Amino acid sequence: MRTLLFSWIVTLVGSLALAWLAQQAMPSAPPPKFEAMGALGLFLLVVFAPVTETLIMALFLWILTRFLPATLAIVLSALGWGVAHSMMAPAWGLAIWFPFLIFSTLYVVWRQRSLGWALAMPMMAHALQNLLPAIPVSYPHLFAV
Repeated sequence: MRTLLFSWIVTLVGSLALAWLAQQAMPSAPPPKFEAMGALGLFLLVVFAPVTETLIMALFLWILTRFLPATLAIVLSALGWGVAHSMMAPAWGLAIWFPFLIFSTLYVVWRQRSLGWALAMPMMAHALQNLLPAIPVSYPHLFAV
């Protein structure tokens, strides 16, 4: 539980700092667009994305760690997720690579214990990471000024 809490705090603080820097560097860059709203939007961001992306990440890390040292595999995984998210919104990838650095590390470290923990830890950290921003994204009318 401590690992999960620590991971969430590190990913949240790191991604917020990087998002702020990206906003300063590219103030006119569009944010990512999410079409789904309400409960569906919340489900997609807090459950579906963490589960799906962790499974994809695990596959790539399994392949990468067969040929590369774990540290390099983790960095390549994080950079790949940053590029993938940049395709939706260019500045987004600048903030997203850091949480995926943590998620990838969680997977590789917990894989030594079991596949179940290796999948569960980054899924849960990712879900927590997405939870706070998912609320205003899914229910923008609650936050309208």
